[in-house]
Amino acid sequence: MVDNPIETNSPGSGTRIDPGIVRCLPDQTRPTSRLLEHKLTSDELLHLYQRMVEIRRFDELAMSLQRQGQLGVWASCLGQEAAQIGSAYALADQDWVFPSYRETAVGLMRGITPGDLLHQYRGTWLGGYDPYKHRFAMNSIPIATHALHATGLAMAAKRAGDNLVSVAYIGDGATSEGDAHEAMNFAAVFAAPVVFFVQNNHWAISVPLSAQTASPTLADRAPALGFRGMMVDGNDVAAVHRVMSDALEHARGGHGPVLVEAITYRIESHTTADDHTRYRTAAEVEEWRERDPIARLEHHLDSLGMLTDDIRRSTREAADAKASAARIEILQLSAGDPTELFQHVYHGERPLLQEQREMLRAELRAWEEM
Repeated sequence: MVDNPIETNSPGSGTRIDPGIVRCLPDQTRPTSRLLEHKLTSDELLHLYQRMVEIRRFDELAMSLQRQGQLGVWASCLGQEAAQIGSAYALADQDWVFPSYRETAVGLMRGITPGDLLHQYRGTWLGGYDPYKHRFAMNSIPIATHALHATGLAMAAKRAGDNLVSVAYIGDGATSEGDAHEAMNFAAVFAAPVVFFVQNNHWAISVPLSAQTASPTLADRAPALGFRGMMVDGNDVAAVHRVMSDALEHARGGHGPVLVEAITYRIESHTTADDHTRYRTAAEVEEWRERDPIARLEHHLDSLGMLTDDIRRSTREAADAKASAARIEILQLSAGDPTELFQHVYHGERPLLQEQREMLRAELRAWEEM
């Protein structure tokens, strides 16, 4: 089970050795001699299975809508459901999430509706949900900039005495950015309660991980900066939940930040604007398809005698029904008044913006008269 032990030096807890890659559920494609116990009941595992199936169905819907011209672009999370759902399930209500552009499953787990989540991709609003209600910040398209936001909020929460943890979801590519390094360094220096959840899906668009770093693991970045690093099998939802729970407890307890490296894989292209066949082999993708996180959980539930044909069927039917409802909700999204673009630029009115707004109104009137 211990693939690459990582020596960590976490504030307040001394130097310790964490397991290399934590696994809890059996993997038929990569047999493991030892598995750790997880913190989930059988009913919770079944619930997470149902959410994973539901969210994969939603992801398929979004891909279809983009191909029909209903969405401008889409970043699929196919293959990364266990990493996102397992980590999101460990969060407390008061915790804050700072996502990139691929954390669809995390957003849905935080209670955001599909329509509200897709406003940005449909081009109707910058964001359709209340970040404060869901404790889920706006999607960050620039790479790694939101890691700084997560650290800033965590530092403020610590000063205010708030019992929350800030979580920055970043990819392996983001760890190559200066913003991520600065965020981690500040978090370590100020022992901020923040978890950097790195979904290592092996590719930063077309750049493989081997071309991004010479470090044995991305988790090695953490002890170099003076805080705790952990690795988990990102296709094992129970292991992800266990490691994320431990990371949140560590940060919430005042011991400083944690970097969690979840080893997973992006099955689809980077986004619908990308063609992954230009830089990845079909054999590589197929190898990871065989490690499907949903199939892995299905196999475990089968072994517990909990996954009957009726449950499989009802799970698929429920997922299809939610996807159908989401499609209706999404297609009903409208852009509203285009002149609202000028309402949220400055605190007060500016003459130049007023002039531009009137120009837009004149153009819209001209189009209506044609």
